[in-house]
Formats: sequence, C-alpha cells, structure tokens
Amino acid sequence: MPLRTTLALKHNRKLTRCTREIRNGEARLSVHSQAAAKLQRQMRRFSRYRFDVRIQVSVFREGLTTTCWGRTSELGMDGLGATLSGELQSGEVVSLEFPIPLQPHVIKLRAVVRYSDGLRCGFEFLVLTEEQKLTLHQVCVVLTNLC
Repeated sequence: MPLRTTLALKHNRKLTRCTREIRNGEARLSVHSQAAAKLQRQMRRFSRYRFDVRIQVSVFREGLTTTCWGRTSELGMDGLGATLSGELQSGEVVSLEFPIPLQPHVIKLRAVVRYSDGLRCGFEFLVLTEEQKLTLHQVCVVLTNLC
C-alpha cells in the first residue's frame, strides 16, 4: 500500500491540493495531481520556453546589495525560472541580468520573486518598457523555433 501525503500548492492565487505517493521508495505525484499540474500549466497567461543561460540576480537587503549567480530553466513573456547560488524570499524585488540571443545581447529587468523552493526560484517581471516587451517577444519567438 502506498504512503500518501498531501501538498498544498499556491499558484496564481489559487490553492491546489496535490497527492504524492511513495511506492518502493520512489516519490511521484498521483494521477489526479499530475492532471492538476498539467491544467495549471495550460492556464498560464503566457507560454514558457526552455531557456538555459547564466543569470545574475541582485537584491537589496539591510542596506547592502547581494548578488548571486545561477542558471535559468525557462522563460516567458512575464517571467522566468532559475536555480541560483543563493536563497531568495518570496516577495523580494530583484534585478535580473542575463544574455539573450538577439541585440542588445544582454537584458536587465526588475522582477519580484513569486516562489522560492530552496535555490530554485520563479520570477515575475515588473514594469517592462515597450522595448523590453518587444525584445522578450522576439526572444520567445526564437525559442519557439528552437524547440
């Protein structure tokens, strides 16, 4: 008989319950939880694209600017996911700097940490200029053609 645990996941202000089964020492989401996770991905405002580049993240805390490095995992018009060398807290406002495959070859954006799970974080971009929106759109088009 599998051991079941229930996880509460908060995504886009909705609470979703997921059941994780542990069988033969391996943890995996139940069929219902897998379907719920797939539905949440389909409900995103913007598509996500696989995007693996080095990223620099700076956060201002207690009068000091702290910088950490990491790798992105996905990019969309409204945000990105990354694994970092340091921990961030949900709600912190950060500066992101990462290379893109188009001119100007590096983009600098402000973002808020939407979730943080250890060293893995999700960021939502804040107040993008029209030029930044256009650049992100063009990058997403390029990434669509690469996948």
